[in-house]
Amino acid sequence: MSSSKVTAREGTRSPRRTAGTAANPHGDPADRRVAPHARPSRTEDISVGVILGFPADVAAELQRWRASFGDPLADVVPAHITLVTTTPTKDWEATREHVRDVARRQRPFTVTIAGTGTFRPVSPVVFINVEDGFEDCVDLHEKLQQGPLHRELPFAYHPHVTIAHDVAPESLDEAETVLRNYRATFPVVSMGLYEHDANGIWQLREELDFGTQTDNDGGA
Repeated sequence: MSSSKVTAREGTRSPRRTAGTAANPHGDPADRRVAPHARPSRTEDISVGVILGFPADVAAELQRWRASFGDPLADVVPAHITLVTTTPTKDWEATREHVRDVARRQRPFTVTIAGTGTFRPVSPVVFINVEDGFEDCVDLHEKLQQGPLHRELPFAYHPHVTIAHDVAPESLDEAETVLRNYRATFPVVSMGLYEHDANGIWQLREELDFGTQTDNDGGA
């Protein structure tokens, strides 16, 4: 069995969200307040989330669009794709090793986001679809949501990029219409492991680089 390296980078890519916003049934860990990392207490259960961050230029472009629709989270929530939404765990070390192992076995892949969709009327959210990379995200989600992160979810996992959330209906309509022809393609080479602490703040614990080898082909 070949081995590959997982690099853990702590304290980078720290999306933040102010408290008090409506819940999204397809909720994103990055859609909360985030503070610089600190060593979490291991004396009680914690909640974690895992996301894919975006290149700076794509994130900045989507941030400008989100702001144009009047979304108050535009300046504090960078564009991302959630792999694991808020999930409780009783064993931080086992969870961290589990996420590291998934990252170690994952090859980098390409994501294309294109067109728009919505979770209305269930939730006031308009999003950009994940086109290329959709199955990769689903596969990662299924692998991550096992072991110490296993739980039954109240909804089917649907990779997406939130572009407007909890704004006026006409603004949601505008977002869905204006960005229906939007398209961007970029590589995904890592994922972020976050902790939701007792103060309601999402803290990035590790940014995990995907391995460049797999057990199947042993190649780069």
